[in-house]
Amino acid sequence: MANYLHGYDSQEQQRLIDQAGFLGPLIYPFVDYSGCKKLLEVGSGVGAQTAVLLGLFPELQITSVDYSEAQLAKARENLAAYSDRVRFVSQDAQELDLGEKFDSAFFCWALEHIPDPQVVMHRVKAHLVPGAKIHLTEVFNSTFYYEPELPALTHYYRVYNQQQRDFGGNPDVGAQLGNLLAHAGFREIELSRSGFHLDQSQPEELRRFVEFWKILMKSGAPGLIESGLLRPDEVKAMETDLDRLLEDENAVFFYQFVQAKATV
Repeated sequence: MANYLHGYDSQEQQRLIDQAGFLGPLIYPFVDYSGCKKLLEVGSGVGAQTAVLLGLFPELQITSVDYSEAQLAKARENLAAYSDRVRFVSQDAQELDLGEKFDSAFFCWALEHIPDPQVVMHRVKAHLVPGAKIHLTEVFNSTFYYEPELPALTHYYRVYNQQQRDFGGNPDVGAQLGNLLAHAGFREIELSRSGFHLDQSQPEELRRFVEFWKILMKSGAPGLIESGLLRPDEVKAMETDLDRLLEDENAVFFYQFVQAKATV
């Protein structure tokens, strides 16, 4: 299992909850588990997406799998009100072995941290009944584009993504979702893209997403500093660059993630 770029402290755990709420309107229009009863969620973390799923699909019973006991402990706390609908399992998704089958599966921001996502797709498919649905939402970090030129942000983003690769993850795994599903034998595969393309024609929305991005980038800072890959002043310079973007009359802020759905 790859190291986790963002760490496991309480501030990061809260960020995941906030992120689920912030990005939910972009993610969940593509997700449909109507008619499903038993869902397998892989890489469930602190239960941020789990809570959204439980609210949207009241018939679901969810088995939440994560490698980190610390994340699952926080998930149990966060989802205490749903204790009759969720169970938690600590396993490496690459060695998934649950002894039961499900009629649905869900991934969100998980495969980017896993060294061998193809193995995970095979493992998950083996746990799904015929006709089961799977939905995935994953990063495609190479799509990030911005104006004006921001050297400190460019440097930070390069180091941030390289650290994820060095940990065994893939910051562009979203581009491979169709292939991963096809090679695992899924059918009826559909791909979709979502994200944001903002400029000064939408100044308040631009500000909201830039502030979100700043928090996302800073989530990797403690580990990057500790590893000697960045200095604290370089983190501050990245933040300053994002503030400069907001002030530029020709600012552009663009990012796309990828979603996929398929059946067994």
